[in-house]
Amino acid sequence: MNPPEDLTRVPHTDPLEIYRYRDGLYAVDLLTAAVCEFDFFTWLDAHPGESDAIARGLGLAARPLDVMLTLFTADGFLRRDGATYRLTSRAREHLVSTSPFFLGPYYASLKDRPVARDYGVVLRTGHAANWGSYRNEKPWDDAMRTEAFATSFTAAMDCRGAYLGPALAKAAPLTGRRSLLDIAGGSGVYACTLVAHHAGLRATVLERPPVDAIARTMVARRGWDSRVTVAAGDMFRDPLPRGHDAHLFSNVLHDWDVPGVRALLAASFAALEPGGVIIVHDAHLNADKSGPLPVARYSALLMAITEGRCYGTAEMADLLAEAGFTGFGFRETVADRSVVWAEKPRG
Repeated sequence: MNPPEDLTRVPHTDPLEIYRYRDGLYAVDLLTAAVCEFDFFTWLDAHPGESDAIARGLGLAARPLDVMLTLFTADGFLRRDGATYRLTSRAREHLVSTSPFFLGPYYASLKDRPVARDYGVVLRTGHAANWGSYRNEKPWDDAMRTEAFATSFTAAMDCRGAYLGPALAKAAPLTGRRSLLDIAGGSGVYACTLVAHHAGLRATVLERPPVDAIARTMVARRGWDSRVTVAAGDMFRDPLPRGHDAHLFSNVLHDWDVPGVRALLAASFAALEPGGVIIVHDAHLNADKSGPLPVARYSALLMAITEGRCYGTAEMADLLAEAGFTGFGFRETVADRSVVWAEKPRG
């Protein structure tokens, strides 16, 4: 048995900008597609309107349009009058094709980048592109069922969790909780880190094959297998394990559109013990979805390669209340991440 890895340690330097380089990588391609393929800003200048009208006018799907409108609002290209989107003076001067200062030709040199081309399809259909725009790769959810991709992706998320986990452990309302279910918990890095910070806590990581086997190996390698177990299961198809007074969705809900999020929150409510807490650790937009800009840029990446996007805090509060949870809370952590939580009433 390996000695427990110290999961309370944090780096001496701040990696925030390194995270932001990767998380915001797709934003330039979304802007390129908007300018070069849809002439989005010229059209909107002539047709300011609500998101439904924009979707009909340009033939765009609701989920990617939501992400695009959020990004361009956070960028300062759009403003909202109630529910109506209008161009700002900066967008009108530099992103409308009839302006003498139009920058469309400057972006045209990027329009054949694979991600920019993929956005044309994603915006029209709402369906995720292949992972990383590789022609020989499957969409993310399908690729995760193959051992090679699952191993690589889980390792990528594990190294991120080594930094995000301690901040999550300090922010999450887990005092006095005894048993946590980490739903779609990947390598188990968050479950291990949480039990390392909370002496009375045990955890179970729920993952579908082949990730469950990867998680067992990584939990054991970290030396936390005496307090962290792994259960195989599909969070959409199988009832969630019962007997836990805390549920964690860490960087999970952003992979799914609203119907999927509703299904997961309902499943959590059904399985969680009365008085239990649900914790959602993610990159959250602010209540009116006007930013923060780094989260809006990250949402552009998620929209392209998954079925989801980043959610605003008001959206999360509404979805949790709809599922039956009460007592919404919010706390920022690190690297543009935060936690929201709520409780299942006691009877």
